Amino acid sequence: MLKIQELKALKREKGYTNEMLAELSGVPLGTVQKVLGGTTKAPRRETLMKLEHALTSAGSALLRESPFAYDAGAEGKQGNYTLEDYYNMPDERRVELIDGVIYDMTAPSTVHQFVTGAVFNQIFNVFMEHDGNCLPILSPIDVQLDGDEQTDEREMRKQTVVQPDLIILCDPRKNAGGRICGAPDFVMEVVSPGSRRRDMVIKLNKYMNAGVREYWIADPCEERVIVYDFSGEDFPRYYTFDDSVPVMISGGELCVDFHRIKEKKDRFFPSE
Repeated sequence: MLKIQELKALKREKGYTNEMLAELSGVPLGTVQKVLGGTTKAPRRETLMKLEHALTSAGSALLRESPFAYDAGAEGKQGNYTLEDYYNMPDERRVELIDGVIYDMTAPSTVHQFVTGAVFNQIFNVFMEHDGNCLPILSPIDVQLDGDEQTDEREMRKQTVVQPDLIILCDPRKNAGGRICGAPDFVMEVVSPGSRRRDMVIKLNKYMNAGVREYWIADPCEERVIVYDFSGEDFPRYYTFDDSVPVMISGGELCVDFHRIKEKKDRFFPSE
């Protein structure tokens, strides 16, 4: 069984927050904080085993997510869907393909759409005013993180197509017309109850490994923003909806004023 210092090192290596580890392990957040923070001097063996399993099990994140079985008659199909399957989905069905697994995307809430649009507007206006070299793009748009097409069936199963809430693209060569091929420079996901584990764990690892330079997780319910600047070593960083959050790929010159967003949110969506 791993020692606490080894658990902490593994947690840092994977980029997990205490909240993510609590979600994956089933250990209450307060207990995770006390164990890893050293407050609990003699944690229970069962607790340590749960934390170790969550940190060392490669498939734990996928197993705890509730994917949508697109073809109920295709027994054992999950984990084996391909790009061809994805692009053959009905147009009215919004889904994502992650490592051969199809995930259903429920309709976003009004506060979700408001926060996404408000962040987009601030970024877009600055880029237009200063003739920036990058372009913000709103969902829905297919982003094929794996880049080039693959002809080998095994390779196709490894591919991933997601629909981030907001991206910033700085390389126009990645625009393949109907989709983006390759990692965007910046991605923001606005979490909702149905997407929390996918945004905070599964997509976090996919974006980091694909080469996304910066990833934001905005949480309207908790009124906080988690920023992963993958080009540096000091991540994640935590902000609230009272802060001005710097866009790190701009060198910190561009900031999103979440306090302005919060004022409108509190007025129009007081209970969300």
